[in-house]
Amino acid sequence: MRIISSIILTAILTYLLGLFLPWWSSAIAAFIIALLILQKPGFAFLSGFAGTFLCWLVLAFWMDVQNAHILSAKMANAFPLGGNYNFLLFITALTPALPSGLSALAASFLRRDRQ
Repeated sequence: MRIISSIILTAILTYLLGLFLPWWSSAIAAFIIALLILQKPGFAFLSGFAGTFLCWLVLAFWMDVQNAHILSAKMANAFPLGGNYNFLLFITALTPALPSGLSALAASFLRRDRQ
């Protein structure tokens, strides 16, 4: 149950911080949530990664639907993706999710050392 609440809280805090701060603020959100909710390191990484990944994937998909996939299709053709804009959305969500997962992992190790 802690992992689900941690994923949801990470996604919400990622969205809220993303309104005012740069893209890497998702790592700050994951770090804060991992400090507040005690988890094993693997679950902390997973919750930080998944929360940020889901938030960015939903936001990228929402923006993509708003312009009928025009921009993402052109960008997918510019990169060696074969015009697959869904893979571009996956990469877009993966980029901030990895630092967020590592940030949550660091917070989990920091919390374990203090106990």
